[in-house]
Amino acid sequence: NLENSKKEIGWGSQIRNYVLQPYQLVKDNRTNIEVTNPEKVLDGDISVFLEASVYQGIH
Repeated sequence: NLENSKKEIGWGSQIRNYVLQPYQLVKDNRTNIEVTNPEKVLDGDISVFLEASVYQGIH
């Protein structure tokens, strides 16, 4: 049941980490996918994370 699999959103429920200095990295905490082009992600290109979430069956 999708409703039962939802988590309570609160402090510490971070979805992604963005590192812009001294190196560039975006890590999705749900899928463990890492990309090294944060500019694309900040511009809205999150398809790699969405595809990984669907593939892994994450709700």
